[in-house]
Formats: sequence, C-alpha cells, structure tokens
Amino acid sequence: MGNLAGRTALVTGGSRGIGRAIVERLTADGARVAFGYHRAEAEARDVASATGAVPVRADLCDAVAVADLFAQAEKAVGEPDILVTNAAVWLPDSRIEDASEETYDRVMAVNTKGTFLALQQAATRVRDGGRVITMSSVSVRRPTPGNALYAASKAAVEQFTTVAAQEFGPRKITVNCVAPGATDTEMLRQSLPPRLLERAARNTVFGRLGTGEDIAGIVAFLAGPDAGWITGQTISATGGLL
Repeated sequence: MGNLAGRTALVTGGSRGIGRAIVERLTADGARVAFGYHRAEAEARDVASATGAVPVRADLCDAVAVADLFAQAEKAVGEPDILVTNAAVWLPDSRIEDASEETYDRVMAVNTKGTFLALQQAATRVRDGGRVITMSSVSVRRPTPGNALYAASKAAVEQFTTVAAQEFGPRKITVNCVAPGATDTEMLRQSLPPRLLERAARNTVFGRLGTGEDIAGIVAFLAGPDAGWITGQTISATGGLL
C-alpha cells in the first residue's frame, strides 16, 4: 500500500487534465478518493472506472452545491483528510479590451469563488492534521496578453492559501498551493497556438511541456506524511521555466 493508505481525499475538477492525474495518483497511493466534476460526465465515469474513485457532480459557483459536494463525498469515502481544489476555467476572448462581463464573472466564479467556497467547507470538515492543496498558475508571476482574468483569479487563490494556512493551523491542517507552468492539458492547448506551445516547451530546462503526472506527484507529496512542516507556501512547478 502507498503512504496514503487509510486517508480520504476530495479533489475538485477531477475528471480531466491535471485533476484526473491527481485522482489517479492519490488512489494509487492508497487514498479513498471522491472527485467533483461539472459537465464532463463521460470523462468522470471513465476516471471512476479506471481508479475506483467516486464522482460527484457539483457546481462550484454555488455555496449550497459545494456544501452538498462535501456531504456526498463524506458519505461515499468518509470525512476528508485531504482536499485538492483543482477546478478552474480559462476562457477565450480574455484580453482586457475584449473580455465581456460574462467572461469576467465566469472566470472569477469558478477559479476564485469556487476555491473560496471549498476552503470554507474545509475549515470545519477536513479532519485535524489534514492537508489542503490549492492550485494556482505560473500566470500569476508571468502574466501574458489575454491572461489578465486567469492570472488575477489565481493570484487571489494564493492569498486565500496564505491566510487559510494561518487560520487552519491550530487544527494542524497544512494549506499549500501548487503553481504549474505550461502543462500539456486540453486547457493549455485551447489557450495557446502550436507555435507558443513549442516555445513554452523550449523555455523549460527539460525542453518539454509538463504533464499532469508531474503536477500530481507534487500534490501527492504535499498530501503525504512528509510534508507536515510545510504550510502557507506556493510551490512553483514549472520545469525550471526560463
């Protein structure tokens, strides 16, 4: 068994991309996992079949739905020891001059509000000594044209992480953030044309894009027993992006 045997986890946005890789890694390490998804029902069923994790449909923009997500996850796998707030969106037409109010509201609702609502639940529902891992982005430190909304939404997540670490500390719960660089996911391929994907790969010291498994390994470490003295940190996971 892995080093998460006997632990329970809830992963938001677990049906695709980095989220799926996280679900796969945590289950491989022995955790009992429930994961949230919104629209990707077929993908969620596939993840569940491959890993044994339990899918729960939820709209993270709604406080009642987020509370129900935690309740259903707890019923399925038990009180959470680990929470990973992975769910996020990136929308096209996000240049400042082009972005609609609807685009602004959607990005902030999923990426920022959704994370905050999950942290609110975690404050009372994650067990003492647990682990909370949020997800940011290299965009916070390397913003590019068209990424104002995404970068801003993730900057807020980093601030939530810092404060939550202080507030959850008395219960020995660690709260950390992982900030991936260019990671080969559907979201990245939707947001960058091929020439920029190639440039992003060249700009890492390894000459390639990251993978979901690269990020999941860092999440698994933060979720495990050896990370108990790390809290309130944002870990840059960029492959040495130059």
